Amino acid sequence: MSAPTARGTLSRQRVLTAALAVADADGLAAVTMRRVAGDLGVEAMSIYHHVRGKDALLDGLVEAVLDEAAAELTRAGDPPRQWRAALRHRCLSARAVMVRHPWAPGLLTSRPAVPPSAFAWFEAVLAILVGGGFSYALAHRALHALGSTALGFTQELFTPAAAGPAGDDPAAASAEALAALSRMSDVLPHTAAMVAAEVHAHDGDVLGWCDSRAEFEFTLDLLLDGLERTRRAVARTSAARA
Repeated sequence: MSAPTARGTLSRQRVLTAALAVADADGLAAVTMRRVAGDLGVEAMSIYHHVRGKDALLDGLVEAVLDEAAAELTRAGDPPRQWRAALRHRCLSARAVMVRHPWAPGLLTSRPAVPPSAFAWFEAVLAILVGGGFSYALAHRALHALGSTALGFTQELFTPAAAGPAGDDPAAASAEALAALSRMSDVLPHTAAMVAAEVHAHDGDVLGWCDSRAEFEFTLDLLLDGLERTRRAVARTSAARA
């Protein structure tokens, strides 16, 4: 362990940065108050002055990931003006962050309450939709349709939570799910055949067994195209009634 760090040099940001590094290196299960404190070179009680406990630490990790997604958007420059391109840009920027932190989707979907930073992210999504001509009613439906896609990931059907703590090792969880499907090929022939045809090697841009960037973009574009058609249909109906 490194020499103890003076308490005065600690900050909430330093604690969250250390926790992020632990999760990236060893998975979410390794993120404990004791482990993070050890990596910072302080006693565990020292970091309670900055995060009140394990739940607060995990909520802080969600905040850190979403802050990183916002920074990713800023680095990319001014967003496109057209709503579809702007929303697509936001989703793909978030995805770039999720790929860097493959444990993050599991964490985001496991928190008991929506953190304020997530509300801010979806507020920006709503602003794009409303600015693009969506009514609040249609924008609300769009949020439901987009779901976690707006945060840069899609939930996998064949990665069971029982494979381990959420987000700890997506590759291992995926391998276990695929092995289970293979064993049930006589009972689930179509599912097994689909998996055998579609599974691909992990290429460094994978959050699950089939969630490559191309497949994510296919889902995203399908949703955006459908939302645009619906927006136009609603606009035509409103104009006809005027």
